[in-house]
Amino acid sequence: MLPGVEPLGRTLMILGAVLLLLGALVYLAPSIPLLGRLPGDIRIERPGVRFYLPVTSCILVSLLLTLLLRLFGGR
Repeated sequence: MLPGVEPLGRTLMILGAVLLLLGALVYLAPSIPLLGRLPGDIRIERPGVRFYLPVTSCILVSLLLTLLLRLFGGR
């Protein structure tokens, strides 16, 4: 094995796992109740135009991910 390659391999595996989890979240997101329909999520629908800004949902997901990373971050 080449010297100094182990940290790169570890980083690539972690990034792969994170991408896998994000993909699963995007795949399952439509089945999560209320996500995207919370008070504070902005939705404007007019003929020919659809605008959607999930402010509250993004804040909620950010808080949950922060909590999980704090609990299982290992530092």
